[in-house]
Amino acid sequence: MQSEHACYHCGLSVPTGTQFAVDIGGAQREMCCAGCQAVAQAIVDNGLADYYRHRDALPERPREALPAVLRELTLYDHPDVQQGFVRPLSEHEREASLILEGITCAACVWLNEQHLTRQAGVTAVEINYATRRARVRWDERRIRLSGILAAIAAIGYAAHPYDAARAEEVAGRERRAALWRLFVAGFGMMQVMMYAVPVYLAGEGEMSADVELLMRWASLVLTLPVVLYSAAPFFRNAWRDLRLKRVGMDVPVALGVGAAFLASLWATLVGAGEVYFDSVTMFVFLLLGGRYLEMLARHKSVRAIERVGRALPAFADRLLAYPALETERVVVSELAPGDRVLLAPGQAVPADGEVVQGESEVDESLLTGESRPVAKQAGSALTGGTINIRSPLVLQVRQVGEATRLASIVRLMERALTEKPRVVQLADRVAAGFVAALLVLAAVTGIAWSQIDPSRALWVFISVLVVSCPCALSLATPTALAVATGAFSRLGLLVARGHAIETLARADHFVFDKTGTLTWGRLRLKQTLPLAGMDASDALQLAAALEQGSEHAIGVALRAACPQKATLGAPQDLQSHTGQGVEASIAGRRCRLGRPAFVAALHGQPVPAAAQALLQTGDTCVALADASGWLAFFSCGDEVREDAAELVRGLKASGCRVSLLSGDAPEAVRQVAARLGIEAAHGGMTPQDKHDHLVALQAAGAIVAMVGDGVNDAPVLAQAQVSVAMGGGTELARNQADIVLLGDQIGRLLDGVHLARRTQRIVRQNLGWAFAYNVSAIPLAMLGWITPWMAGVGMSASSLLVVVNALRLLPRDMR
Repeated sequence: MQSEHACYHCGLSVPTGTQFAVDIGGAQREMCCAGCQAVAQAIVDNGLADYYRHRDALPERPREALPAVLRELTLYDHPDVQQGFVRPLSEHEREASLILEGITCAACVWLNEQHLTRQAGVTAVEINYATRRARVRWDERRIRLSGILAAIAAIGYAAHPYDAARAEEVAGRERRAALWRLFVAGFGMMQVMMYAVPVYLAGEGEMSADVELLMRWASLVLTLPVVLYSAAPFFRNAWRDLRLKRVGMDVPVALGVGAAFLASLWATLVGAGEVYFDSVTMFVFLLLGGRYLEMLARHKSVRAIERVGRALPAFADRLLAYPALETERVVVSELAPGDRVLLAPGQAVPADGEVVQGESEVDESLLTGESRPVAKQAGSALTGGTINIRSPLVLQVRQVGEATRLASIVRLMERALTEKPRVVQLADRVAAGFVAALLVLAAVTGIAWSQIDPSRALWVFISVLVVSCPCALSLATPTALAVATGAFSRLGLLVARGHAIETLARADHFVFDKTGTLTWGRLRLKQTLPLAGMDASDALQLAAALEQGSEHAIGVALRAACPQKATLGAPQDLQSHTGQGVEASIAGRRCRLGRPAFVAALHGQPVPAAAQALLQTGDTCVALADASGWLAFFSCGDEVREDAAELVRGLKASGCRVSLLSGDAPEAVRQVAARLGIEAAHGGMTPQDKHDHLVALQAAGAIVAMVGDGVNDAPVLAQAQVSVAMGGGTELARNQADIVLLGDQIGRLLDGVHLARRTQRIVRQNLGWAFAYNVSAIPLAMLGWITPWMAGVGMSASSLLVVVNALRLLPRDMR
């Protein structure tokens, strides 16, 4: 026995004058120190107080005073352990991506969210039913991650840090367990039916009472494993829900199975009354079969999403002493910025970086949806998760771990998968209230039938319980959205917000930025106007020589357009005038390249009439001259994306209005708009002007989709009902956007709009079927026209139907 002055937690003596106590089991228990008080309080707060009631001895050492389950969970509080799945949001707020085990229906999701939200220090919880993924935020000053995991364990579930391998392991374990339960139920059903059929077929007096009783006992023995093993999850989940004072979707199932089995058991023991062993086993088998098929479809629906998380390889070949190609095999987590990695053909790129040696082609289809390989050479950027195809490359690592583009994509996908659109929240609320109403309705029906025909009351009661369970209603929307998210990723469209697909389907006004969105965002030489008898190629060569080493967009465009490398030698006495141009001596003469006014100051001549038309085009124009006069004018402009015109035409054909808002010169904006067939185009707009324009559109009733790429687009992206950011744009724009276009093909957005509208139709079909099924099935069951086994078929088939219907959204090669 523990002495009066011994620590209730560890058994050590309590020093005189200490005031450390914890309420355990309704009594104040003394502790020897603040450490034991904190641990004991954590045990109680996390629902593990039974530890004290069940222990039969005090620990030999103080560290053993921590329950094994809690001691294991505290490992997750270590910063090194958290590095791979916990992300800091502020000084004290953290966010973790978890995977949950034990989720069987939407009610389980609701229960976990409600339970965790009540934990002190937890600031946000979002769980996706289809993927079993949870996103949890907490204040580490008030609660530890181990406390969150223990709180989940306290209500009968298990949570683990999310990683793709663990998710696949959990899914495999779930499939194996479900298949074994289904096998036992199926075997038991067939054997019980062998004994039930002769009883049904025997005429009056053809079967003696002893033989019939023997058949009943044999059926009871064969039904026991089905009820105690195959149907165990229904009873366990129902008991958990009732213990937590709420009604989940397994409650009516457990009531139906339990009532039918107990009634049959009593009839067998007393030798009188009807038995329903065949209905019990058949119902359990059909229900488990429907859930197993639903589980397979759900796993298939999230496969396209999960494969992004598995894109990075586990190991990499790091070069020991470049340029020597001797390598060492290391795990990818050991790579650091500056390391050089050898990529053999067929290997996945382990981190973001730059090619420093070699030429090859890279498959970026997983991230961008682009099926054609992309050529790579020295200086080209490589993204982690892409695959080297043709020949070896040497990669210099720039970003690793959570800083890589793939990690950013995975974070955005996780956010989208755990955020719930309004329609899902509404369906969950309806389903939760529906179950409670169903129990009342079933009880009333049972009482009514006990007066009408007592022999049929029990199975009518069971049929009403089972046939109207709203599983299909809860599955209708989240399953379709999960499948659609995977299909979007195959198009190179990353869904970053939960509401994005629903809102994109309803969008009727698309607003585009110009530079970097409808255009490539990089200048190219469009026209050369040589003067003073100078040849165009000579003028271009002289301009390229002046811009040697320049990183300015105009200099890059001139060098890229030069048909041959400059042979005029390096410029001497080079002077760069910010915002004006460059000046240098080259080939023995003083030259200037830049704004016409800046260049004219070198020779004092007015701009020639031949160049006036070029200056009015709206493109960026630069002049070249020496001390004797004008030599040439160059017109540089942005290049319109090849598929932009098709996108605009497709959106218009779909009944959407299209606008172009840009901060560029109005003339340049009008030219791009005319080329793409956009009537509503506005140039010279500030970010505030764009924001105000969107507000005006929304006030007029438009559902606006904004497409942009830059920092100045971030406020407008946030204002729009749904926003799309270009993957090559700024990090701020991508973080603000609801959808991110990962590749360079903006035309994929049109495919995304069509897919979003198909998804909306599928969701409506699923919800319509779920409501129609319940509305029609409940009256039939109440009238006694549906038997328990028919109810099991109907419930399983309705759930399976909405899942299979959602799978139609997958590309054909994934079905």
